[in-house]
Amino acid sequence: MKLRPFLAALLALVLVLVGLGLSGWWLVWKNSPLQLAHRPLVVPTAARFVPRQAALSLHLFSDGEEPVRYARAVAPSGQRREAVDAIERLRDGSFAAFGLDYRSELAGWLAPDITLALLDQGGVEGQPGWLLALTSRDEEGARRFLQRFWQTRSLAGADLQVSSYRGMGLISGRGALVGEDPVPLATALVRDDLVLIASGRGVLEQALDVSQIDELNQAAQPAFAAQLAELGEGAALLQARPAAMRRWLDLPLPESPGSDPTLLTAVLEPEGRSLRVKARLDLPAPLPAARASGPDQRQALLEGLVGEARSLALLEDPALWLEQPLLAAWVQPLLGSQPGSGPLPGLVAAAARGSLLVAEGPQGWLLGSGSDQPDPADLEAPLAAEGLIPAPLELDDRSLLVWTQLQAGRGSRRTEGRDQLEASLAGWRSLQAGQAWWGQSLAQLQARGGRSGQQRQHQLQELGQPQSPLQWALAEGPARALLQAWQPWRLLSTLAGGGLAEPVQGLTLAMEPEGATLRLQGRLELS
Repeated sequence: MKLRPFLAALLALVLVLVGLGLSGWWLVWKNSPLQLAHRPLVVPTAARFVPRQAALSLHLFSDGEEPVRYARAVAPSGQRREAVDAIERLRDGSFAAFGLDYRSELAGWLAPDITLALLDQGGVEGQPGWLLALTSRDEEGARRFLQRFWQTRSLAGADLQVSSYRGMGLISGRGALVGEDPVPLATALVRDDLVLIASGRGVLEQALDVSQIDELNQAAQPAFAAQLAELGEGAALLQARPAAMRRWLDLPLPESPGSDPTLLTAVLEPEGRSLRVKARLDLPAPLPAARASGPDQRQALLEGLVGEARSLALLEDPALWLEQPLLAAWVQPLLGSQPGSGPLPGLVAAAARGSLLVAEGPQGWLLGSGSDQPDPADLEAPLAAEGLIPAPLELDDRSLLVWTQLQAGRGSRRTEGRDQLEASLAGWRSLQAGQAWWGQSLAQLQARGGRSGQQRQHQLQELGQPQSPLQWALAEGPARALLQAWQPWRLLSTLAGGGLAEPVQGLTLAMEPEGATLRLQGRLELS
């Protein structure tokens, strides 16, 4: 009987120690920079000041230091300094674009939740207006910032105007960093811990107006909260309308008359040394659904792939994609992206049904499809119109169908007073294990080993979207080339002073039409 109190006390002590241990672990984990990769999406406070019709809004669920600490934690030891420098340059350059010096003006008080909104009007010389919302760790930090902000610009000769609007004090004038041309600026302090900075008094007044009317601001929009719940977690949230998608994001969009409800919602989520993007593009009209051929056919094509692949794509029902202008704009870069590709890849894709594998390596393009998808007879007329002539060929006990094009011989070669004709290979087709393989070079038929092809397949597996009707994995070189041709990437590189492409090791994309929504997933691998 005397043993029971002792056991009860021992059990209580164990529970206390376990509780303390779990509490300590929770505090360490909560303050870990790796938490940036598992941040639940919530409606940002500043979204109440963002008009629903804003061309673009960007919400960052971090302060200016968390991305730096995250990069330091996940980067390899030998590349840690370079990774941290790249993030710091991008951060400092981004704030400098709005006339702010991060290190001297923001670092001491900035808290998580940073919002940027671009409006169609309100800027200088026809440029869009902008609104920047910064959260302070405490009310003193926000007040000190505004005091020093305008004091610095006043000493530089800015004419300041202090006024009141909707019960809030507004300060407006023209200001800039040292050495920059002054531009219109306006600021307001909300609830002592939220600083609004706008490209002019009109933009700031509009932000204060919509904050009072739920029907006009982003935060009270039911669809907005539903989209955040669907996307789950992320460190940054972007929403864009057609004007911004065309002008700033360089994305293909369908032309539609009248009011265009097209809306892009995207989330950026760190994942170790990779960045994952989840997005949905809501369109004015439903998209046709691809007829999936099943995982067995896709797997068979992947297993039949040999040789090196710098780019590898799997596409379900490609003809359906190419018939739709919006989807075709996404698919076209997969076909004929190499110089001298010729018309054969596009014609095969436009006529194929079921699964289509598209690979590209040092020896050219390679396609894999069902044995009768398409029938070569269906391509006879369009290929003849391109001047391509079919012919059978036996090579290493393998029966091929090749397409050639006759051209005049180069230089001054002549035979019996006549120009020498040369036949250049435009492509070939071979049947193997119930599959049709189409290639650009006969050297592909002697290819052995598929390490690079296996790497691209591993990228597709890492993305985790095996059911998506379009999956595309790119190696280091093609990924860098694709990103460097994309306008947003060029803008980010400019803000960071260059050097953003070097860490890129690969890129994987997946897309899936679902009614009037096009869902996208992306994974950018970094060193």
